[in-house]
Amino acid sequence: MRRVVCPGSFDPVTNGHLDIISRASRLYDEVVVAVLINKNKKSLFTVDERADMIAEVTKEYGNVKVDKFYGLTVDYCKKQGIPVIVRGLRAVSDYEYELQMAQMNHRIAGVETLFMATNPEYAFLSSSLMKEVVRFGGDISGLVPDIVHDRLVERLKRED
Repeated sequence: MRRVVCPGSFDPVTNGHLDIISRASRLYDEVVVAVLINKNKKSLFTVDERADMIAEVTKEYGNVKVDKFYGLTVDYCKKQGIPVIVRGLRAVSDYEYELQMAQMNHRIAGVETLFMATNPEYAFLSSSLMKEVVRFGGDISGLVPDIVHDRLVERLKRED
């Protein structure tokens, strides 16, 4: 079985993330979306909330599994027997950072990295940008899944 991991914080998941996940699901037998537990970063949504939202919006793919992890992605890959990490690239600046990570991951554990160019329709998206736009009353409809949109608006409303 050909497996790949798509790691990230996904706080929250965007249509850009889903673009990469859905395309990977057509190339691999199983895509594991691994939600990072980052104890040093204050997230808007808990790791369980993020994992639940991803599971909800990817259930139609049939071969996507959602998991949570703490630590290095390559350690997760070794424990799970997953030889490939998939990463989306939005811009040249992403490539420079991701290339360093890919080379380190290969050096540490022999894990390969597959880079996918993000659909230009979503190239400007980031979770941080989505939160900022909603905080100031902007509309992000069509940029995140509907359930994510609703939960994001509700969560940020409560923060005020």
